Amino acid sequence: LFSKFDRKNYFYPDLPKGFQISQYDQPFAIKGSLKIGSKKIGITRVHMEEDTAKLIHKTINGENVSLIDFNRSGVPLVEIVTEPDFENAKEVKLYLQKLQQIVRYLGISNADMEKGQMRLEPNISVQSSKFKVQSYKVEVKNINSFSFVEKAINFELKRQEEIINQGQTPVQETRGWDDKKQQTVLQRVKETASDYRYFPEPDIPPVRWNKNQISNIKNQIPEMPDNKFVRFKKQYKLTDYQSEILTREKELADYFEDCLKVGEKHKVSPKQIANFIINKKNDLANILPAKVIEEIL
Repeated sequence: LFSKFDRKNYFYPDLPKGFQISQYDQPFAIKGSLKIGSKKIGITRVHMEEDTAKLIHKTINGENVSLIDFNRSGVPLVEIVTEPDFENAKEVKLYLQKLQQIVRYLGISNADMEKGQMRLEPNISVQSSKFKVQSYKVEVKNINSFSFVEKAINFELKRQEEIINQGQTPVQETRGWDDKKQQTVLQRVKETASDYRYFPEPDIPPVRWNKNQISNIKNQIPEMPDNKFVRFKKQYKLTDYQSEILTREKELADYFEDCLKVGEKHKVSPKQIANFIINKKNDLANILPAKVIEEIL
């Protein structure tokens, strides 16, 4: 298995060196999927690239200015690109919440959106049976809230439908979400892949893995939330509600099972422990499992 890095060339204030280290035709992973409920969302590719600087738009002394924060510039990030399998904003939100949960279970990131550790960038386009619409997509960049991403998608669907109903094709562009105005705003006209003039990154050697290395990585993957949910129901005879709450976060699921080990000695049932933890969830930070069992008894 083979992967390599590339240079993506473009000029924008958040990238003063004029290129971004990314991956183009040989990313780390391709053709994956993630299930939300009974629906499977296709994952086109997963690639690594360097983060850019952060643009901050402010009014200083009555003048509108753009400031650049370089603190995150050059930090490696993972970008996950999906297939166009979503039918509405609610499905997007469910997918993103599931993705955040998996990332946290894997322990590769806290995926805290307030700290910029996870950013959401939906690509939205509308097709019409009434008017012929050329292929296009509008990307909304750097959203840091599940609620905002849902609002941005619904706003864009309405905005684009209005343009199409006038017999026009929406401009392919990059937009941002303005929470104060509750609308998306234009940032720049979107480039196509050919505009970036990709070429192989000369300073980072290609990456190769053999099958044994891949198998070793797979063996290190912990029990995932969906599998844990099913096991909790079956093994501990919990309800869907109890299992769902207890497996939302890996730390809470582990805490529950630590309590079970103590509770077993005192013949406290898993359901009793589950109900206690769910009801006292916000107060458990400094309570040892033995204390939980003591309070139940």
